[in-house]
Amino acid sequence: MTDQVAEMGYAAERRGLSTKHREWLAGYLFVLPDALGLFVFLGVPMVLSLVIGFFEVDGFGSYRFVGLANYARMMKDPLFWSSAKVTALYAIMLVPLLYVFGLGLALLVQKTNRFNAVMRSMFFAPHIVSLVVVALVWQLMAVDKIGVLSRALSALGLTGVSLLGNPSFALVAVVAVSLWFLMGYYMLIFLGGLQDIPAQYYEAAEIDGAGPLQRFWHITLPLLKPTSFFVLMVSMVAAVAGAQAFDIIYVMTKGGPANATSVLILYIYQQAFGFGAFGYAAAMASILVITLMLLTAVLFLLTRGGRFEHE
Repeated sequence: MTDQVAEMGYAAERRGLSTKHREWLAGYLFVLPDALGLFVFLGVPMVLSLVIGFFEVDGFGSYRFVGLANYARMMKDPLFWSSAKVTALYAIMLVPLLYVFGLGLALLVQKTNRFNAVMRSMFFAPHIVSLVVVALVWQLMAVDKIGVLSRALSALGLTGVSLLGNPSFALVAVVAVSLWFLMGYYMLIFLGGLQDIPAQYYEAAEIDGAGPLQRFWHITLPLLKPTSFFVLMVSMVAAVAGAQAFDIIYVMTKGGPANATSVLILYIYQQAFGFGAFGYAAAMASILVITLMLLTAVLFLLTRGGRFEHE
């Protein structure tokens, strides 16, 4: 690929293109493979999903145009609204926790030494384990009466507490597992942002008498705006439509008890592959994608894309 780009650059030079235009051409050629991959594997399926939402599809090659019937059904479907509510609660709980724990862990292991290197590996280790394995292990630990967590709660005097069988606790338990799985990944992202902050700023602030809290509030947080924006955007997408939002919940609770953990992406899967309502599932998926795009746009507007403010 590099040789091809170089040959294209030489050809452009022979045609008399300026250096600036040759750099643009080389840049676009390097981006082209990823852009094609995104178009084929993300763009085309998204468009097809939007189109299929206007059809009744049974999964056996039968397509019948129904217009807005799937969307009208969605508006009257109580399980759709219940799943949307659970998804919102899941995201509202998980995203701030991921930000706080990710940044907190990054600050904790920010200094480079052997101990912190080991701690970084330990915090990130859950992220390299299969989500299905993670969910199965935590499910076994939370089994009523015989699970490790249930026994620990009984030892503390909290007998009869069902972490996955009680609608009041099930979503909180799923959020806790998702947090445990993801916080190491966001710790690494924050570590990258912290390492980009020049040490001279902290040294100057310390000479001026600024304490640790003041340095964090007036130096660390403002200079972490681009990183914070990225973390908030990615964690929001992960909470609404990420792999852990489906895999962990599907394995641990399958949306129960009483639909207390039935997030929208799980309900879409159930409608498509459980009941064969592919058109209805595609319509819901389209609404989910549009909602994510709107939330991302709002986040861009509120944070100015994480850009620094120049005074």
